[in-house]
Order: sequence, then structure tokens, then C-alpha cells
Amino acid sequence: MPHATTRDDVRIYFEEAGQGTPILFLHEFAADYTNWEPQMRYFSRGHRCITYSARGYTPSDVPAGEVYTYTHFYTDALAVLDHLGIEHAHLVGLSMGAYSALQIGLNAPQRALSMTLAGVGSGSELDNLEAWRKQCRANAEQFETSGSAEVAKITREAPSRIPFLVKDPRGHADFYAALARHDSRGSANTMRGFQGGRPSIYTMTDAIKKASTPALIICGDEDDPCVGASLFLKKHLPAAGLAMFPKSGHVLNLEEPALFNESVERFVTLVEAGRWPVRDARSLAAH
Repeated sequence: MPHATTRDDVRIYFEEAGQGTPILFLHEFAADYTNWEPQMRYFSRGHRCITYSARGYTPSDVPAGEVYTYTHFYTDALAVLDHLGIEHAHLVGLSMGAYSALQIGLNAPQRALSMTLAGVGSGSELDNLEAWRKQCRANAEQFETSGSAEVAKITREAPSRIPFLVKDPRGHADFYAALARHDSRGSANTMRGFQGGRPSIYTMTDAIKKASTPALIICGDEDDPCVGASLFLKKHLPAAGLAMFPKSGHVLNLEEPALFNESVERFVTLVEAGRWPVRDARSLAAH
């Protein structure tokens, strides 16, 4: 099985398909490498596409200890690129993966041709940050004591997942059947270390304003925790565009795969043509 090795000797499982300019897909907390299959099949027709399971998600390693910080996660993505000899790639991330893609844009911008930030920013509201972190710790304990199958039964009807259930009950069921098979130790460690420990994006304003990497922000209009954060990123990322998917929740690449693929394809095509510039200052409203 193909693996990349991180700087702390964690093995990261990946798959790739196609040829051309690379696209790296970064999954969300409730997913793994398999959840990008609709995008792997579509984009590999014209690009070299890579998907991987983050640390804590089999068949990648599930290391013990406090090695699940947001820094570990975004540097793991870079380790996959390094292993494959890829200098830079288009980054397409959902939720947790979008946060990691953003961190690459902020900390290693030379590695990112572009960044698609879908379902980004949940848990960032500063007035609710401590409550969010407390809930993450409780969720981690739930994975440890009850296991992934029981947690999946509970979280399948979280508010931002309901649009997926309403539109595509079969796809929704498949998604949560996969979550039920996740390694509970890895999920607990990720929930505690990454989800509950990452800094709010609202504390990164200065760095975000300096990040000129082309960015596409995608948000479901019924994914309430991400709407404000998406607007914040649109306001402050210099080369950002915002797409709002109507009647949509959090799992955008599976909930609306055709619309997601179309949006990302158009974005990537414009970036590669040099037609996704930093915002023209003349378009800014006077204050």
C-alpha cells in the first residue's frame, strides 16, 4: 500500500490517478480518503489527483500521544507532496481539510497553486470558542467510551448534515456507515487535538490579508457555522472568490457533486490561465 512518511515518522496512506497539474484533496473530520472519489474520477481526466487519509484515519497510521495538532495536519499534507516529488499543487479541502489548506496558504504559500476552502471555519466564532472546545473534548470522550459506530448514530442528524439527508438519503447513509468504521482512537485524538485545539481563523486576520494565493471559498447556505467565517475570508483574502451553494449543508462535495466539480473546475481553469487575480482595489466600496 502506498504511504508517505511524515517528519515524525507517521505513515500516511494515499492514492493517485491521472496526469497533469497536481490537485491534492484534503478531507473533513467525518470523512477519509474515500470521500473524494467523485472528484478523483472527474478531475483525474485532466489532472494528477491525489487523495489521502490524515493521521488517525486508517489505512494511515493512528499514532498515540499528543501528535494531532493543526500543525501536524497541514505539514502531513506537505509530506505527501514531498513524497511524490510535487513542488506545488492545487489544494482542495473540505472543513478540517480546508483549514489545513488555508494553513499551507499562510505558512507555505509556494506549495499552493490555489486553495479551495469548502465548509471552512466552524468553531471559529470567538464568543463561542470555549464552548466549542469543551464540546470537542466531550465528543472525544464519546469516541473513546462508546466507539465510532455509536457516535455516527448521533451525529448523522447534526443540523449542517440535514440538507444531505433530505436530498440524498442513500448517500447520507453511506457516509455515516463509513464514519461508523473509523478508528475510534484516531477520531478521539483528532477531535481533541485538531478540532478542539486549532486557533480561530478570526485571530489570523493579518496573515490572511497577506496571503495572495488564489482562493475559492465554497459554503452551503444552510451550513450556519461556516457562513460567517466564509464571508470573513472573502473579505480579507486578497484573491478570494465566494460561491454559496443554495439549500446546502456541510458535505458539499458529496451533497452537490456536479455543482462542486463545476465550480472547482472553473476556478482551477481560470487560475491556470492567470485569470484569478487579487481583487482590483477599484471594486472596493468607499467607507
